[in-house]
Amino acid sequence: MWRALAHSTRRRILDVLFDAPMSTGELVTALTMDRHVVMAHLAVLREATLVTTEKRGRVRVNHLNAVPIQEIHQRWITPTSGPWAAALI
Repeated sequence: MWRALAHSTRRRILDVLFDAPMSTGELVTALTMDRHVVMAHLAVLREATLVTTEKRGRVRVNHLNAVPIQEIHQRWITPTSGPWAAALI
């Protein structure tokens, strides 16, 4: 998952999907990128389980799966944010 989040284009895709699920064609239009580039980035995001895809006929609708990000937040950020914030005061 860290590899998937490391690339700025993949983070942009997640930002766009945060607003609403989109077909791959809609993502291509929203990001103004080549279809093959968007599809390659979506493959990495699907492998990391950050995006799920629903097939509707010939159209694939991509959905953000925020659960892995929430798990990272709960595991790494929440436990350490209290002591760090207290040290700043």
